[in-house]
Amino acid sequence: MTAMLVVGCALPFQLVQAQQAAIGRTELTRRDIGDSVREIIQTRVDFSPGAAFPRHSHPGVEVAYVLEGSLKYQLDGNPSVTLKAGDSLFIPAGTIHSARNVGSGNASELATYVVEKGKPLVTTAP
Repeated sequence: MTAMLVVGCALPFQLVQAQQAAIGRTELTRRDIGDSVREIIQTRVDFSPGAAFPRHSHPGVEVAYVLEGSLKYQLDGNPSVTLKAGDSLFIPAGTIHSARNVGSGNASELATYVVEKGKPLVTTAP
């Protein structure tokens, strides 16, 4: 009984760790776009089945292009939208949004940002 209680208490912590490891971000390029204010960043984001990126925003626009799988996006103030490989979504600067892999396999997106230099790329939202 004690062993079951110890294992049961450890499960929520392990679940949180597993969810964090379920999303991988790989920066592909970062370039100055010719002015002193903005840069372009391109990132591949990989989602394991069921993985979700929580509510967040960016200091500039994002264009998300789904490379594989199915991703459900929720932009604050808008109905959710589910995209499949080959679909894209424009996310205005500062818009709070989230993304979740709703397919049975892995999912990936190519995220292209035009953002203000020197600001964090991702700011989590409550």
